[in-house]
Amino acid sequence: MTTSNQPSPGPRGRAAGTPTIDPRELRNTFGQFATGVTVVTCRSADGTPHGATVNAFTAVSLDPPLAQVTLTRSSKAARYLEDSPFAINILSQDQLDTAWHFAGKTLPEEPAWALDGEVPVLLENKATLECRPWKVYDGGDHVIVIGEVHKLETTGRDPLLFFGGKFREIGPLSGPSPWHHCGDSLDAGWFSGADSFKTLVPA
Repeated sequence: MTTSNQPSPGPRGRAAGTPTIDPRELRNTFGQFATGVTVVTCRSADGTPHGATVNAFTAVSLDPPLAQVTLTRSSKAARYLEDSPFAINILSQDQLDTAWHFAGKTLPEEPAWALDGEVPVLLENKATLECRPWKVYDGGDHVIVIGEVHKLETTGRDPLLFFGGKFREIGPLSGPSPWHHCGDSLDAGWFSGADSFKTLVPA
């Protein structure tokens, strides 16, 4: 018989004795990562358009073209997206009211929609990605939804940003661009990551 020195797992796979993370503190720490703001839109089974404000958006793959959004399980959109097409509306700076509207602060007038395509799409976006269903994964109290991008549009509008629990506007550039005319350049809009980890040197 063999034994292990590893602590036995606790609830949801957490090792016994592991300190409990305070949800509010964790949320505040997550909020230190500045993001853009999106509204994920789709149709319910009866064809009614729906949307939810989401800042957990990630570029996943260029080949195949995949994008990911993460939605709280309590969101109606999370229930509709499992086998349905959807759009990721990347909001522009002029769409602050739209962000609030789909976050639950309903406006007297609905934001402008285009409803004649496969999925409902908001107007005046910074960019739009229309996706077909690819995979859905368990994300704890959230649902991780990956879609295959089949149509996209970008505009010259400035993006709406989110940081520290507040909406922000884009600021001045921070230094020169390190690469030029390269498919993986920061100018192309996606920093895909280095191909290795650097050793951390003690200060």
